[in-house]
Amino acid sequence: MKILLVRLRLIGDVVLTTPLIRALRRQFPDAELTYLVERAAAPVLDGNPHLSELMIAERRRGLARLRDDLSLARRLRAKRFDVAIDLHGGPRAAWLTLASGAKRRIGYAIKGRRWMYTDVVQRPPDLGPRHSVLNQWDLLAPLGVPAADPERDSLEMVADPGAAARVDQRLREAGIADAPSLIVVHASAGNPFRRWPEASFVALVCQLVRNDPTRAVVVFSGPSDAGASERITRQARQELGSLAAAVPTLGHFDVGEIRALARRAAVYIGGDSGPLHVAGTTTAPIVALFGPTLPERSMPWRSAVIAAEAVDMGALPCRPCSQRVCAPGDFRCLAGIASERVVAAAERVIASRTMSEASYE
Repeated sequence: MKILLVRLRLIGDVVLTTPLIRALRRQFPDAELTYLVERAAAPVLDGNPHLSELMIAERRRGLARLRDDLSLARRLRAKRFDVAIDLHGGPRAAWLTLASGAKRRIGYAIKGRRWMYTDVVQRPPDLGPRHSVLNQWDLLAPLGVPAADPERDSLEMVADPGAAARVDQRLREAGIADAPSLIVVHASAGNPFRRWPEASFVALVCQLVRNDPTRAVVVFSGPSDAGASERITRQARQELGSLAAAVPTLGHFDVGEIRALARRAAVYIGGDSGPLHVAGTTTAPIVALFGPTLPERSMPWRSAVIAAEAVDMGALPCRPCSQRVCAPGDFRCLAGIASERVVAAAERVIASRTMSEASYE
């Protein structure tokens, strides 16, 4: 059997499909599993042991996009897939699923696109309190795949030795490779609705270092807000004075390096974005900040014995939201989270991991 998986766009969304890949391989051990993904998210799947092939859908615009998709459609059709599963549901993903020519095409019951599939699955509400992995797992039901279980099928991303070596070198050059406790903080998001105030990040970093001066804190941000980490690091260093060396400026990290960095962390702290889900493929303790989205939908999908805490504002009349317009106008669902709450959560998960490790000594 030849199975095609289609999931375009965002890194975090692709990470959240990785439990399905393992489940399909277990259900169909002799199948050829091909995954179609855009280039930016391809590092998430590089080396995945359950995939037979990784195909790239280039993301260009205008006539170039049309030419790319027509060429890609010919390549897909030539492979003669038996089953194609659209894990995305967007117009382009739906068209490519149809264009693959697969005899059986599984997708969500989305108005205007359901005719492209032979098997249609009802799509749960995007804003509902149900995990994204479970929402996508519904697409496996027509194939008889058993229910999802994070203990058995957790998020997965293969470690990149080259990325790990680069991270190690940068930590050595910064003089923090031997720090007893490394704290990793992701301080940006492509969506302004998911950006915690920079002043709150500064307060968080400073308090964590003051609580234990032997710690080192690495702050990074993505290309959508590349200057955030530098501004936060600079301000934190100024406020920390003699402890400033604990917060070096390390710049940008690629996807593989983010995983390597998170894997070393005593705690990873960040909002609901791609790096959070990349960190979720490791055993690092996690503190996740949630604003317009819900923890029930986006917390790391992995064993419950690995420490993780969600910090949010709880019930608000406007939460969750579609992230198009902030009704109150002040982004209170995220901006209202006090740095003291995040510090306390970080200290708890660090202590939890320390006690867990001590129990094996």
